[in-house]
Amino acid sequence: MSPAKLLSSIIGLSIAAIALFAATSLWSDSTPASEAPTGFKTPTYSEDAGAHSVSNGLVPPPGDSFAQDQATFEEEEGVDSGLGPVFNARSCSDCHENPVTGGSSQITEFRAGHDRHNQFVNPTIEIADGKAAITNRSLINDRAICPKAQELVPDTEDVRTLRLAVNLLGDGFVEAIDDSALLNIAQQQPALSGGKIAGEAIQVPILEAPGQTRVGRFGWKDQHGSLLSFASDAYLNESGITNRLNPVDLTSVCKTTADPEDTPDDIGLADIDHFAFFIRGTLAPPVDHKLSQTNQAQAGQEIFSNLGCAICHVPSITTAPSGTVINGGMFTVPDALGNKIIHPYSDFLLHDVGTGDGIVQTGPADTANKLRTAPLWGLRTRTHLMHDGLSVTLENAILRHDNEASQAVRAFRKLSDRQTDQLLTFLSSL
Repeated sequence: MSPAKLLSSIIGLSIAAIALFAATSLWSDSTPASEAPTGFKTPTYSEDAGAHSVSNGLVPPPGDSFAQDQATFEEEEGVDSGLGPVFNARSCSDCHENPVTGGSSQITEFRAGHDRHNQFVNPTIEIADGKAAITNRSLINDRAICPKAQELVPDTEDVRTLRLAVNLLGDGFVEAIDDSALLNIAQQQPALSGGKIAGEAIQVPILEAPGQTRVGRFGWKDQHGSLLSFASDAYLNESGITNRLNPVDLTSVCKTTADPEDTPDDIGLADIDHFAFFIRGTLAPPVDHKLSQTNQAQAGQEIFSNLGCAICHVPSITTAPSGTVINGGMFTVPDALGNKIIHPYSDFLLHDVGTGDGIVQTGPADTANKLRTAPLWGLRTRTHLMHDGLSVTLENAILRHDNEASQAVRAFRKLSDRQTDQLLTFLSSL
């Protein structure tokens, strides 16, 4: 029996089953889907660099441009423009800059809370002046605009974790995935894994469409389903800047500006609008084409499927057709994003793979130890892996998987040295 067939028999999964799974998870449309454009082509903005920025073809509102959206995304904020009072970074690109603007990084955020009767409870965080507190959120900001506003975590908050900044490149295509495609993936996973794997899709509020929800797909806990909601949340919680969707600061200590601090510019767009359009306009992360075509990498891809990794790290998904109305009626999928085949190597669902951080955000209590399947596109550009960034080798990241992924890890441990090298070569091509 060949090594590939042996692995398939170990976990009861065949390449044919994976192929069927991938095919049935794609959006069905009468017009043949085309490959989404890829590439790391968003260099750091410079006033004298000319029209260097390359978008995926998304046409933003009249008078706006991808380069302008990128410049806003990279702009350093100050106290006079609303930074703080508590914050983590002065610009979005501080945390999303590897290998280009919008990518991932080694930057982490800190979250905390405590458990009460098997229920996660958000902390009450006193700030250093001793007269105020921040409640009802697990995020602990690392920085403040004055000593009095610095957040202090009580010893009682013993659920603590780091969260690595996620890649945003190509997320316009992720936003354009119809809910039904993700729900279809979740529905098929138990049958494909002998009941071992069951991704959870959660419905989350669309901030720009009050009362409307959508399947979450952004953030480690799938806490957002639209890029505008994601941008608004990050602007408030990571930079401390209020905006029309999150109009009130977390604390008024040392605050000097009036809410909301993010106001429309001369073309009628606020910063959060520019952020959303920038992310929507980015190209999807590319593979290393030269390495991916080698026999070593192609053998590794077959092993990846046979191990069962592709059940969660789904290789291909097709976005909804152009003209599909999403985000509670607030966004229509444009031609640049519609009916495109993407290769994110993720199902964008929540899973318990044994590395859960105990934090609950938008989802129900059972999501405390679940995390979104990390998309593997652009994997070769990252030096820190897993949600906490504590894995610095691919092999260590694989071996940390457990619970829903335990079957695949047991099969991984049985690989020969040659097969392991092939698998790691494939992963290194992503």
